[in-house]
Amino acid sequence: MNCCEPKYKRILLKLSGEALQGKDGILNFEFISSIADVLKKCLDKNIEVGIIVGAGNIWRGRQGGEMDRVRADHMGMLATTINALALQDTFIQNGLDAVVMTAVEMKAFAEPYVTRDAISALESGKIVIFGTGLGSPFFSTDTAAALRAAEIKADAVLMAKNIDGVYNADPRKDPAAVRYDGITYAEVISKELKALDLTAAAFCLDNDIKAYAFELKDPMNIYRVAMGEKIGTELHK
Repeated sequence: MNCCEPKYKRILLKLSGEALQGKDGILNFEFISSIADVLKKCLDKNIEVGIIVGAGNIWRGRQGGEMDRVRADHMGMLATTINALALQDTFIQNGLDAVVMTAVEMKAFAEPYVTRDAISALESGKIVIFGTGLGSPFFSTDTAAALRAAEIKADAVLMAKNIDGVYNADPRKDPAAVRYDGITYAEVISKELKALDLTAAAFCLDNDIKAYAFELKDPMNIYRVAMGEKIGTELHK
């Protein structure tokens, strides 16, 4: 492969909501602008970009305490849409064309998700941001990322998190934790690692989806992984 050619032509980028959080608010727009700059580099290399965004900066279903789980997850879906719209607005201000599609219909804010429409938008050079996860409770945005990647035929899922890969323990709690350069989904499941939701891991295993977990602290890591650099942890069948 030519060193100047991207390794992946179509990526599904999973952005952690927590990684987008500002010190004094739910969103760090300056940081999101730096992500936009990196995605422009990807588009300039003809890399098509779809995005699933989490909502940990606003709401997680498990924060609901005694709330009904379904209703708490519905709140999480709405929170992902807030993040999706913030991404879209910042991307457009930075000269990128972006569209938000949601699994739950909310026509006043976003387009309804239809696979063929998403693929058409990607092929036309638009960034497609998927809101509301899968539109169903009990499923994480990790699982949504895996399913959308399969539906749009993405070459890889890029999981940009606030930790620089997959570890055998939580590195924030265990200083002796060891990072994997590569790991199979079967190992993730058997060891119950917190790399991604176990439902998402099983889906990726069944559908032979390649993924990379890496730190979003430096947004250029998105471009580096798309171009084939070995960063973070590769997850594979």
